[in-house]
Amino acid sequence: MNRDEEPVNTDGRKGRWAGHREQRRRELTEAAVEAIRELGPDVGMEAIAARAGVSKPVLYRYFADKSELWLAVGQVSGEMVLEAIIPAVAAVREEREAIAAAVNAYLAHIAADTNLYQFVVHQPDIPRGRDVVADVVDTVASGLARIFGDRLRARGLDSGAALPWAYGVVGYVQAVGDWWLRQQQPISREALGDYLTTFLWGGVAGIRHAADVPGGLAAYQGEVTHEH
Repeated sequence: MNRDEEPVNTDGRKGRWAGHREQRRRELTEAAVEAIRELGPDVGMEAIAARAGVSKPVLYRYFADKSELWLAVGQVSGEMVLEAIIPAVAAVREEREAIAAAVNAYLAHIAADTNLYQFVVHQPDIPRGRDVVADVVDTVASGLARIFGDRLRARGLDSGAALPWAYGVVGYVQAVGDWWLRQQQPISREALGDYLTTFLWGGVAGIRHAADVPGGLAAYQGEVTHEH
């Protein structure tokens, strides 16, 4: 039996076929990622099928259309983003260094994989029943919100600000990174990382000062101080 032919389920083989199908989808998704990297974000289904070594009908057996393939590729791309950021942050202990590590890991990742980034983020012609970009933002922001929440509670402050702050930080870095790629990286990645880290650290460092002000966050209007 051809590996891409679905067996007739008469003897309880449905579960095994489902596992095979998921494995095959993953293989085809990885082939699609390689085709996108090599041929660019506008690559078509025929070229992706050829890169995977299958016919278009076989590719469509696993992905109903380009939108479904986009979703699968987006999920893999999201995993890559998280795999780039999490170890970088875990490797440092100082708070400012953690911010710098996260920013630099993200910028390095999108700069090294620009075609894949463009395929996932800028595909206006693909209907999206689910937005994988938003899924990744949710995951990263949730982790960041936990860190912010811990810092706020440790200083006796209301942790309600943690989640909107986290989404703001993620959106800020994502938006600036997107501008940077669209403008053909007009400044070096290192300089951009320093700029973003400096801006973000001013806000994070301000949390400790807010703890000393009656009324907490809402009342804090102090000047940004330099901390090392």
